[in-house]
Amino acid sequence: MHQVTTTFPGDQRGFFRRLVPPTPLSRRLATQSMLFATGESTFMTGSAVFLTLVVGMSAGKVGIALTIMGVAEFLFAYPAGRVVDRFGPKRIWALSTLGRAGVFCALPFVTGFQEYVAVAIVFALFGSLGASSHQAYVLDVLPRGERVETQAYMYSWLNVGHTLGAMLGGFALATDSLTVIRWTPIFAAAMMLANAFWVSRLPAAPHDLRVASGERRVKPIGPGPIRNVGWILTTFFMGVLWTNQVLLQIVIPLWLVEATDAPHVLLAWLFGTNTVLCIFLPAYTSKGVRNLGDALRYTYISSAFFIASCLVTMVTHSTVGLITVLLVWLGHLTVTGAELAISGASWSFEAELSDPARRGEYQGVQEVSSALGFQWAPALYTWLALSWAGGLGWLVIAGIVVLATLGLVPSVRMAERFRDRHFPPEPESEPEPEPAGMHAPLDFS
Repeated sequence: MHQVTTTFPGDQRGFFRRLVPPTPLSRRLATQSMLFATGESTFMTGSAVFLTLVVGMSAGKVGIALTIMGVAEFLFAYPAGRVVDRFGPKRIWALSTLGRAGVFCALPFVTGFQEYVAVAIVFALFGSLGASSHQAYVLDVLPRGERVETQAYMYSWLNVGHTLGAMLGGFALATDSLTVIRWTPIFAAAMMLANAFWVSRLPAAPHDLRVASGERRVKPIGPGPIRNVGWILTTFFMGVLWTNQVLLQIVIPLWLVEATDAPHVLLAWLFGTNTVLCIFLPAYTSKGVRNLGDALRYTYISSAFFIASCLVTMVTHSTVGLITVLLVWLGHLTVTGAELAISGASWSFEAELSDPARRGEYQGVQEVSSALGFQWAPALYTWLALSWAGGLGWLVIAGIVVLATLGLVPSVRMAERFRDRHFPPEPESEPEPEPAGMHAPLDFS
């Protein structure tokens, strides 16, 4: 009844041609991911310079401002999901992207801490609306059999966009001009406007059509995600498993600098390896996820990679020279494997365990519970690895991952039973060819 296959039928293309999404809709969604990431990363690459030298904040105030923005995103997440269900994912997605463009336009005129905090809170609001509406739209518009693999292509192209954005941001930094850095957000705003236009030209999802007809304005029958304990626990434990990103971006780089004799230039190779693998491999690593059993198997694989990374990296405290370089690189490579494996599992859980009548609300609850499973990790993992028991804290990090993996299995089964009892049946529809030039209009009435 709830079986899902994720392989596009008849897709026998070669390696490089398989990097291009196979259907018109999947290509358009992947292009949107690239547009978004290019604009976002162009600003983010130079954001530290922008906030300290252009806005004029100290590093401590930057940290406080970003913490306030994170708290705001946490508080906005669930209400944002309810708004998405009320007005339709495509409409909210397009409007939130326009809102992001407006925030970027305001950034060059920010001159202090209080102004930046105000702008950051508005950005958090549009970020929460965008996150819930984007994922709700993707799950709603795609046939069940294409959801996981299409999101793998979107993930690849998202990383292409991040790479392009980092290059553009690097060019801005290379000018060594604060004037150029000040006006970099305007380029990000232009990319967001292009992104909003692109979103507005996507076909309407079934949820959007129901909202336009007035049907979806009736409250759906049955309990919502707040009462779905299995979903809350599943997304919490998935948040814990996604702390592989904390190792990737924070803990291993700090460990390399402070606890090993590896050259600092190795950091560039580590992040370069991760970027290349996350561009070329997601479409392949996600192919084995066909149902919830496969998704759970991928969480075991991800956790095995995560634990291996902890053990390998811990050893580099007592190695020297080329051995250290190779082991640090291997530790970063294995945590990239953890990222790739958990991605496919995440997309499957979202597709199979969220109520099709409450996509936005489920995304909102997921944002909250996964944040609870993730946000404590940067401080704790850094302390465990660098300041506790001479590096033996890596074993505690590995133990946390083991506990999260063990807790995930009964949580998924609990969410599966809740789904079978309460969710409305989802029609097994196949995608229909979209007539050239035909797009559902974006009705903002």
